[in-house]
Amino acid sequence: MEFNDSLSTSMDDFGENTQDLEIPESLPMMAVRDVVVFNYMIIPLFVGRPGSIEAVNEAMNGDKLLMLVTQKDATRDNPEPDDLYRVGMVSMIMRTLKLPDGRLKVLVQALSKARIRSFLQTEPCYRVEIDLVEEQENTEITVEVEALMRTVREQTEKIMSLRGMLSSDLMMIINNIEEPGRLADLVGSNLRLKISQSQKILETVDPVERLRLVADLLHKELEVSTVQAKIQSDAKEEMSRSQREYFLREQIQALKRELGDEDAYSQEIEELHKKLKKKKMPKYAKKEARKQLKRLEMMHPDASEATIVRTYLEWFLDLPWKKSSRDRLDLKVAARVLDEDHYGLEKIKERILEYLAVRKLNKDTKGPIICFVGPPGVGKTSLGQAIAKAMGRKFYRLSLGGMRDEAEIRGHRRTYIGALPGRILQGLKNVKTNNPVFMMDEIDKIGDDYRGDPSSALLEVLDPEQNATFSDHYMNLPFDLSRVMFITTANRTDTIPGPLMDRMEVIQLSGYTLEEKMIIARKYLLPRQIRENGLRPSQVRLDDKTLEIIIRNYTHEAGVRNLERELGKICRKIARKIAE
Repeated sequence: MEFNDSLSTSMDDFGENTQDLEIPESLPMMAVRDVVVFNYMIIPLFVGRPGSIEAVNEAMNGDKLLMLVTQKDATRDNPEPDDLYRVGMVSMIMRTLKLPDGRLKVLVQALSKARIRSFLQTEPCYRVEIDLVEEQENTEITVEVEALMRTVREQTEKIMSLRGMLSSDLMMIINNIEEPGRLADLVGSNLRLKISQSQKILETVDPVERLRLVADLLHKELEVSTVQAKIQSDAKEEMSRSQREYFLREQIQALKRELGDEDAYSQEIEELHKKLKKKKMPKYAKKEARKQLKRLEMMHPDASEATIVRTYLEWFLDLPWKKSSRDRLDLKVAARVLDEDHYGLEKIKERILEYLAVRKLNKDTKGPIICFVGPPGVGKTSLGQAIAKAMGRKFYRLSLGGMRDEAEIRGHRRTYIGALPGRILQGLKNVKTNNPVFMMDEIDKIGDDYRGDPSSALLEVLDPEQNATFSDHYMNLPFDLSRVMFITTANRTDTIPGPLMDRMEVIQLSGYTLEEKMIIARKYLLPRQIRENGLRPSQVRLDDKTLEIIIRNYTHEAGVRNLERELGKICRKIARKIAE
């Protein structure tokens, strides 16, 4: 419930000069929204609709009288007769002011309650025939009526007190009103009610019944206000209690430190302080970590928010912000390592050695984004491992096949339950260095749906000009990916998005010839299968003719994956015979 002191005083003094005013049977009518005008009210109205402005102008050109009725639906800009309540107030326009935006500010006095008999015109404004609704005069103040009036006054005072709006001047006016109808209108006009409820009060003609209706609504409002005040009091008390508990916990922890008996939570906080001090990271990251650690210190150990902040801090400490592995820049050693694991592929090996040569001359050079394209089994993934081994770097592989959620790359925001960083930062955490060889397998099989497009997130990751400030949603801080050597693989290029293709250097890996497959089988595949199946080289003998038959008749592929599988079958059968 809200009261306006100046409005109430005006209402109390109002009416002396208008009681003998003759009201015509037809008047211009204006519909008002979100307000029901009561007897004795003086109210400012902002008028902007063309029909309403026309009604005001017509009234000003005549006797300044206007019929005000409330529309049932406030959202209707052009209400029809059926959209309007039939009972309203005949009002006098006291003052008008034209605003710069073309609207009018109108101050009106409510004179008399009236009912619409008929609509005489609807354009350019409404004009209606009315019947005045006569108020019952000189209502007998019985004991029941006196008790009802006293109840309304007391409830009004309680509600105002609960809401901190008690005004001695206004209460004096309310206490001095001796007419039940007038008291009902004054109090009812200031209740926070639905329009339909306010209209019901207005349409109740009998003053005592109207006051009884207001008393019922006041009773409900008092219950709501009492509960609301209790909620606010409880919340304030809870806040005070939480603050008191916090200070007590701080004192207890201080005493424990004095006694050398710190609790586990304090020890954990202290440990985080030590780790953060030792951890090398950019200034902006350390500033945010200290801010979060300060928040954690002020939280209760069992609070759910404390767990979220603790996990966030652990990611700060686990990420390799400035930890790099040392590159092996000896080209001869790198060439030997590449030859140990892969036969042929001279063009690719040459490209890797060129990168190492440039890196040796300029350590700040940005690494290329290489994309190996070729059929399955030609050694794309294993070639990435060989490159990492040749460079002396850690290796991490991420499969992109079927990935449809952008959050897989960028992570989830911390507002989500169980949120974590994306797969990029998770990979760097696992390898514990910020310059690994990071292989993204099957980039041609990436998808998209309502959760976002992962390929859009990869644009920033794979762009050497942007990835120095890669922002993960979970960390919400830039992380430098420029030292990472990204390698991608694909079986075909026509399904890779164009913007991604522009950022990568494509190297084609064609299928192997029969002679190359035989050499690879002799040099790499067969020794590995012999070793994995617990055999000795002397226990497995395959001549060239047998090997050629296996390749021609049992494998039909560009790579050597099925060939290794067939050699594995042979080794397992030999192992079984030896074991038996």
